[in-house]
Amino acid sequence: MKISVFGAGYVGLVTGACFADLGNEVLCCDVDPEKIKKLNSGQSPFYEPGLSEMAARNTGEKRLRFSTEAAETVRFGEVIFIAVGTPPKPTGEADLSYVYAVAESIGRHLDKDDAVVITKSTVPVGTTMEVKKKITAALKTRGVDFKFSVASNPEFLREGKALEDFMIPDRVVVGIEDEQGREVMDKLYFPQTKNGHPLYFLDIASSEMAKYASNTFIAARISLINEISQICEAVGADIEKVRSAVGADKRIGQKYIYPGVGYGGSCFPKDIQALSAIAKKHGIEALVTDAIEAVNERQKSGFAEKIITHLKNTGGRKLAVWGLSFKPHTDDMRAAPALDVIDGLLSAGFTVSAYDPVAMENAKNILKDKVIFAPEMYAALEDADALAIITEWPQFKEPDFTKIKQLLKTPTIFDGRNIYEPKRMKTLGFTYISVGRPQVN
Repeated sequence: MKISVFGAGYVGLVTGACFADLGNEVLCCDVDPEKIKKLNSGQSPFYEPGLSEMAARNTGEKRLRFSTEAAETVRFGEVIFIAVGTPPKPTGEADLSYVYAVAESIGRHLDKDDAVVITKSTVPVGTTMEVKKKITAALKTRGVDFKFSVASNPEFLREGKALEDFMIPDRVVVGIEDEQGREVMDKLYFPQTKNGHPLYFLDIASSEMAKYASNTFIAARISLINEISQICEAVGADIEKVRSAVGADKRIGQKYIYPGVGYGGSCFPKDIQALSAIAKKHGIEALVTDAIEAVNERQKSGFAEKIITHLKNTGGRKLAVWGLSFKPHTDDMRAAPALDVIDGLLSAGFTVSAYDPVAMENAKNILKDKVIFAPEMYAALEDADALAIITEWPQFKEPDFTKIKQLLKTPTIFDGRNIYEPKRMKTLGFTYISVGRPQVN
């Protein structure tokens, strides 16, 4: 099939590259000429395991192209995806201006019948039908009446696992308005359904809502285990033992009940806020949804305060930080908990040195010269009074503890992801402070 994708960001590029890898012809469009230039030369503008190689391979084999020309992109595809950003407004509502700008552009340039226009961006209920209205209005202005369908196809991609999630999905969700949309989407996702991965056809409103509901459920589990971890610290219980016992219940399971510094990234924070705004717009007080975000903010600030209090009590002035991206295997710094922790330390007058395997450049663009950026993980420890682990990159899980003790002024580790075992750390001679677990004395 010929597929057009508006937006060459995270969702758009993964969608385009994966569809091309399945044999389709794909044209991705973005307004950023530097990004398009980089993509046409075989480079990805962000880090996602395997994506650069996939994009370069399909670009070289002429199945994947990139352009800044909207007219060319609209006329190329029989299927047109809208995968542009929907950033939060100050009110928490999703900013749909980029989505609607693409819709109007499609209406200005559409030149054939039977195209299917698909919202891939995370959008509130009603957005896809509003896209249809804007395309129709633009066609009417031109005096033409091309037939087209709209559909909703929310993404469920985990950063760091995006290619796997696209090719081997838990499910594919599609919202349709007619049989034309159903037939096209059935054909488009045949490689996945052939391999046994379910394709759910919903009405468009339910499809749009499914993405918000899914992210809210996951975020709720993270915030709940973090709130329980705070209670564990207060009463002397061990959250890891509690988590193991709770996760053994088949009704609950082990997924997303790992305590830590809190969630971040491009999806959970903005989608939770957007769902709350949607609820309020319709006269519903989103009590649980609002609490999810409140607990997450408290978890981040609480971890920072724990470090600040300890350093003040011990006379420390400098903290080393391992891990800056919001999760491992990505360079995404959007709403990264490390930023909140570092901001708290800097505001309290402390110096911070930091290291991350892939997110250093993005972090530098945000933090500028406020932080000392180390060339490698152990260099970050030089002259530091303590180490804080914010992101659980694999290389941090079995480091050279002897070297850590030699470099730190005091052998103190704040573990925001509970990647070490307290008794072992005590035996190694560290003051070890983690999340929701008693300190071993």
